[in-house]
Amino acid sequence: MKVVTVDKKDYRLPGNLSSFQLKMYIHLVNWKWQHITKEPGYYEHKGCSIPYDAILPSAMIDDFRVIYPPVVQELRRHRRKNPFRIHTHFNHMASSQAANVNLFIPILQHPFAGAILRSIKDDFSSLATDMLDDGYCLEFWGGNFGHDKSDKGLLGDKSAFAGTDSDIAIAYRNHQGELCLWLIEHKLTEKEFTPCGGFKSKDREERHDCTRTFTEILQNKHICFHHDIRKRNYWKITEINRGFFVNQGKHAQCPFQSGMNQLWRNQLLALAVEQDERQPYVHACFSVVKHPANTHLDESLGSYKELIADNSKFSVFTSDDVLRAAEAINDDTLNKWTRWYRDLYRLRRSAIPWA
Repeated sequence: MKVVTVDKKDYRLPGNLSSFQLKMYIHLVNWKWQHITKEPGYYEHKGCSIPYDAILPSAMIDDFRVIYPPVVQELRRHRRKNPFRIHTHFNHMASSQAANVNLFIPILQHPFAGAILRSIKDDFSSLATDMLDDGYCLEFWGGNFGHDKSDKGLLGDKSAFAGTDSDIAIAYRNHQGELCLWLIEHKLTEKEFTPCGGFKSKDREERHDCTRTFTEILQNKHICFHHDIRKRNYWKITEINRGFFVNQGKHAQCPFQSGMNQLWRNQLLALAVEQDERQPYVHACFSVVKHPANTHLDESLGSYKELIADNSKFSVFTSDDVLRAAEAINDDTLNKWTRWYRDLYRLRRSAIPWA
């Protein structure tokens, strides 16, 4: 924890924040002090309770105070049907999981949801409210509504505490009437996507060699710790879809060691859904939505786009794109929500969010 003083106010913040993160954290803490409470939350570390101003007090954990108030009950209802895991830092002002709920649930509950989402995704015709839970599913991994605790999902990595899931899945029909699934990963202040943790595992052995190439790993998948020890399906699905990763030859080592790992796994989830005969979806795709001022992610996003030759099954857009699409409807309910969202996440309606 580091104390940062700005305008004669002390902020208890994490260390090593980037310039963007620092501005964002100070803004979020100020918003919390004005709208929720000035009491800090605490992070437990090595037996010590460390106060942080961006965390809400534990007494507020069940109140969902970081969620747009008109959709709190919808979130509770959805979670009863889809008991997804709430992240440890959900009650953190910079929670991407909370920001994702705040960005999409107000839209999905509105009669003009189709028109808004159509502005973001060209092939979107109508929300498939007969699928998932009224057309959407938070923290989607493929078995959300099966209530089978032994189900490890299409990627074989799902457990009660970990595994690949997309922040939200939206079911829709395209202009040809085909049923489609849109997986979306939301990022707010993160510096990077989740890297591969296999090389850090205490169970890793000498044969698990991340310096091998994409082709070498496909020829002997046991080179990968996740395939060999954890029995995950990442490389099996990758082999079936080898042509998707068209520029893998440009990488001298496994391309998925760092930030592209999370992008890869989410893309594999979309590909697996599309190719699984048990799934009703004709097409499935994956997108990342991010805060427009968060440029930290751009390097990994650019590298991933190059790896897949800018395949249309992957796309990137910003939260500002979503808000602008909603504002174009000029509906009072939507306008009230976009003002709230812009105020909370410091998204000014200008070309440069930090101007």
